[in-house]
Amino acid sequence: MKSFSIFTIVLLCVAILLVDSAAFYWLQSIIQFVDSSVFKILIYTLFWVFTVGIIVSILVLKMTLDNINPTRKQVLISRFYGLGVLSFVPKLAFILVISILYFTNFLFSDTKSLIIIPVIGVLSGFLPFFTILYGILKAIYRFKVYHKTIESNQLPTSFDGLKIVQISDLHLGSFNYKYTKLKNAIEKINALKPDYIFITGDLVNNYAWELRGWDTVFKGLEAKEGKYAILGNHDYGDYSLWETPELKQENFDMIKNFFQTINFKLLLNESKIITKNTEQIALLGVENWGNPPFKQYGNLKDALAGVENIPFKILLSHDPTHWEKEVKDKTDITLTLAGHTHGMQAGFQYKNLQWSPIKYKFKHWAGLYKHKTQYLYVNRGLGWLGFPARIGMRPEITFIELKTLLPDKKD
Repeated sequence: MKSFSIFTIVLLCVAILLVDSAAFYWLQSIIQFVDSSVFKILIYTLFWVFTVGIIVSILVLKMTLDNINPTRKQVLISRFYGLGVLSFVPKLAFILVISILYFTNFLFSDTKSLIIIPVIGVLSGFLPFFTILYGILKAIYRFKVYHKTIESNQLPTSFDGLKIVQISDLHLGSFNYKYTKLKNAIEKINALKPDYIFITGDLVNNYAWELRGWDTVFKGLEAKEGKYAILGNHDYGDYSLWETPELKQENFDMIKNFFQTINFKLLLNESKIITKNTEQIALLGVENWGNPPFKQYGNLKDALAGVENIPFKILLSHDPTHWEKEVKDKTDITLTLAGHTHGMQAGFQYKNLQWSPIKYKFKHWAGLYKHKTQYLYVNRGLGWLGFPARIGMRPEITFIELKTLLPDKKD
């Protein structure tokens, strides 16, 4: 909320008031069938107490935000975000459905609609309410393993069957030091017995202090061959105001040093050659590179230096737009692993069908993409930011098995 002006916050409050006023208008059409005047008064009172309460709380939070402890600030903002969505979306759905039914009389043509329409309207509000509530209370920690097999004729036979686990966008500050919440994810990862584990950025929301105590959790991750990481846009401290450049740099250095503490090699526009039975593949990692306003710290040219002649390359790059702009058709990098989008933490997925509003901002936003012999995988994120929920977009652990494409299987 700190980044929004008081004018924007006031407009938000006005929008909440307008939606709640419309919802109250239609609520009265339902309550009219209740005989008890005491019950009616109770419902009306609770309705407006909640509305006024949330508006006043938002305004007070905005006015006092700068004086709130940073840890407490993140928790409060997320909770109000969740509460606001939980209140606003179901009411909006209720208003739209009941308004359409009343004014078009599309489904009903007799007096029975006076009772049936309000019932349908209430149900249309309850459905998104309980869906969002489930996303907040349960789905947000229901970690899902996505299995993918990628075949390439560039992969040396010594690396056939190589197992990779990718996690991304943990945003540890959002967990508010609830270390046990990630226990299930750690167990799922270790059960996969990966050769390599990669973290593709956004370990924190902004601050190094978010990492306090998490070293013990991440030291529990097991990989047979190695663990590597890159930085995401949130790992640079760019979304906070710092008293001095030195304080920002100190914060940044502490975040980078944390990877060493948890035995992850941080790749900063550099590469690592991996050798097995005299055969080699290359692992590259770039700093964050995104379309403006996202910063472009990444330097792919530096990362490629010295590994130009190695046929099979894996690139870790946080923002999937980097693949489109600098990797695809411009390099011989076979596999790029990214994150960043979170799948917007909300969407629809069923077998090969998937949709999320984030697709209108990012061309590549979740899952596996292929162009000729090049692949991009976009992880949906393990954590969350802002909206404290996952709706149809469960937190992801990516498990990729690499297979050598034999000559008789070539396209």
